[in-house]
Amino acid sequence: MYSTEHAEIYDFIHAARGRDWSAEADGITRLIRERCPEAGSLLDVACGTGAHLERFAEHFGTVAGVELSPEMRRTATRRVPAARVHEGDMRQFELGRTFDAVLCMCFSLGYTSTVEELRRSAATLVRHLAPGGVLVAEPWWFPEQFMDGFISASLAQEEGRAVSRLSHSVRDGRISRMTVRYTVAETTGIREFTEYETYSLFTQEEYLDAFRQAGCEMEFLSDWPNGRGLFIGVRA
Repeated sequence: MYSTEHAEIYDFIHAARGRDWSAEADGITRLIRERCPEAGSLLDVACGTGAHLERFAEHFGTVAGVELSPEMRRTATRRVPAARVHEGDMRQFELGRTFDAVLCMCFSLGYTSTVEELRRSAATLVRHLAPGGVLVAEPWWFPEQFMDGFISASLAQEEGRAVSRLSHSVRDGRISRMTVRYTVAETTGIREFTEYETYSLFTQEEYLDAFRQAGCEMEFLSDWPNGRGLFIGVRA
């Protein structure tokens, strides 16, 4: 779960790393409308700070989010007043209604620890999807793609603030472990903090099988700009 410190700089540092939330939301909207032109409602699961949700609110009449982290949820609620952002775990939440589109972005499914948890999460997503609705999910790296020992460095800067991000990732069987160190320089001084993130290295077939068992046949789009690809499907 994201800390308060991380939530405060999340959008800032990831925008500097090239993540364009509005462009991604526009692209996903096109994919949804190609498959369900009349889609009018959308649920963003693990919506984070609401960066995608803010743009989706311009495209869909009804938008909602689900987020486990209290800090991220508060940020999303402030950012998108039109959306109700629910507290919930993607493995087991229940909203009591369905949506024309359900998505789970930012490789959030990679946070599930086992194939069984992945299947439970897929079932929860599909349960909230209306018949004929579109499901979109962004995976973490597949085992054959993951680069053991990978390092990255990023810097974001604006008037009165600079943030650096250094990360190092290692493989531990079917798990990837990432150490991320942040340095935040502001007019009041410099502070540092470190976060440790763990993602499961599921295979493409394990993702597809989880969605299939949940009742939604998915296809994998390998050319999604982030390099990890995108799963998309329509519930029968």
